Amino acid sequence: MDTTGIKNIIFDLGGVIIDLRRENAVAALEALGIADAACLLGLYRQEGPFLKLETGEMTAASFFDTLRERCRPGTTDEDIERAFNAFLAGLPTERLKMLRDLRSHGFRIFALSNTNAVMYDSWIRKAFMAEGLSIQDYFEGVTASFREGVCKPDEDIFRIALRRYGLKGEETLMLDDSPANCEGARRAGMRAVEVGLPGSGRDAMEIAKALISRKNEESGDGRDV
Repeated sequence: MDTTGIKNIIFDLGGVIIDLRRENAVAALEALGIADAACLLGLYRQEGPFLKLETGEMTAASFFDTLRERCRPGTTDEDIERAFNAFLAGLPTERLKMLRDLRSHGFRIFALSNTNAVMYDSWIRKAFMAEGLSIQDYFEGVTASFREGVCKPDEDIFRIALRRYGLKGEETLMLDDSPANCEGARRAGMRAVEVGLPGSGRDAMEIAKALISRKNEESGDGRDV
């Protein structure tokens, strides 16, 4: 992988920084009575009220009200939030350290995610506090679909990030686990790598190490990474 000229790195959240377990959320939502949860929840794209929440067309309050109509009697907002958040399986602290390391080596670090207000304001916000910091300490900026009204792989969301932060596409690397999202990033002028499993050479941690190694070589710094 050629990392020459990369100054900015944009990370997808789910599947790259945050581990996902779609099947856990499907099972938890089905247990609440939402029989078609498997059809509504996709790994890369949602449907129905989940998609409206992700694009910002529906508020969190309306989302809870809509889903509660499909649930067994007595289901609360907290029950729905807990079941939905089961999609998010973990955020290893070594990935948080990786983000800090990249910033300390002069890279500008951003996130661009198809996400929603329910997850972002609860599980995600808390997960990024594991080291006593906040999400703003890891990313210079976060572009979220529910705020922008558009989801990946639509190239518009990538262009929004480039314009907002004054980034040049040829100097910007998008790391995403979806081939379609990587293509969308490329159409917007970015460079993109589809992130794979650890050991593939395209895991986010491995890519970060390669970027830091190149930066050290260019600066004449022989420090280990």
